[in-house]
Amino acid sequence: MSLVHKIALTLIKNIGSRQAKKLLLAFGDAEAVFSAKKNMLLKIEGIGEKIASSILNTDALVRAEKQLAFIEKHKIEVLFYTDANYPKRLRNCYDAPVLLYFRGKVNFNQRRVVSIVGTRNATPYGKELCKKLIETLLPYNVLIISGLAYGIDVTAHKESLNCQIPTVGVLGHGLDRIYPLAHADVARSMVENGGLLTEFLPGTKPDKENFPKRNRIIAGLCDVLVVVEASSKGGALITADIANSYSRDVYAFPGRTNDEYSAGCNFLIKTNRAGLINHPKDLVYYLAWEEESTKKREVQVQLPLNLTEIEIRIVEVLKNNPMGVDELSSAANLLQSKLAMALLTLEMQGIVITLPGKRYQLT
Repeated sequence: MSLVHKIALTLIKNIGSRQAKKLLLAFGDAEAVFSAKKNMLLKIEGIGEKIASSILNTDALVRAEKQLAFIEKHKIEVLFYTDANYPKRLRNCYDAPVLLYFRGKVNFNQRRVVSIVGTRNATPYGKELCKKLIETLLPYNVLIISGLAYGIDVTAHKESLNCQIPTVGVLGHGLDRIYPLAHADVARSMVENGGLLTEFLPGTKPDKENFPKRNRIIAGLCDVLVVVEASSKGGALITADIANSYSRDVYAFPGRTNDEYSAGCNFLIKTNRAGLINHPKDLVYYLAWEEESTKKREVQVQLPLNLTEIEIRIVEVLKNNPMGVDELSSAANLLQSKLAMALLTLEMQGIVITLPGKRYQLT
């Protein structure tokens, strides 16, 4: 399936993520959708005359070709809904985007992912709580997700970088810009240890209606969402509600009853939308997490009995480090043609996953 067809599928007028997934399920891939006849399209539930006409008469492929040059020039990774490296937690959400654009170096499917959200008007109390939370999470091998906004979001990113914890900012615009511009330096550092993720094409402005969409991705990527500080209205509460709808764990720090920027947290706790945490260690206790050694551990993998000699050799080489194809080919002493087939088989068995940059790692 070509990248142009994947991008083009998201550019067809009147088609959202749910309709796109129905089409993919019916036709197998994006390229087949564009070559389908009208009578076949109309057989798909929810695809009426209007959407069928949009598919048949669209200039989406032309527009996708234009986007491709920018994507390749800036080394943007495209994560498609059916790809092995698409974030698996997000894929399980009914309204997950069909396509994501990513710059950075991170494994979205690592064992523990925490999203941290809060007010743009963070107080010293909220910033200190956020700092302590990040420091407490250091021994647990987590990925931190937030939205690169003012206040709690950027504090979470900065403290993660200080602790050398990978952190991803989910954006409400395209990857051709950073908003707010004041966070450009932080964003550049995040690309080296984490990254920037969006469902919006390059050229998309940070319009107000994009941010609720951004919030659902923050909620869908994580195992647990923590609201550090929030007023009675705003994106943090919306994100918490979305996380609840996805059956994610949600926790919040309480504040004094007369504090404007604790009102949202207190409300979430009072209405049982979030569990109460007085101290960051409470979060670890509730989740029953155990510390992971900062030293490298030999990976113990339960292997199926029917692996070939080549597949076993690949697993042995990947035990301690992710590798790219060239490095893996050399280390395992395998031709790339044989390596590619074996990697595909191992991925289908859930033994290996693909990381950004076409690197491979044991699950």
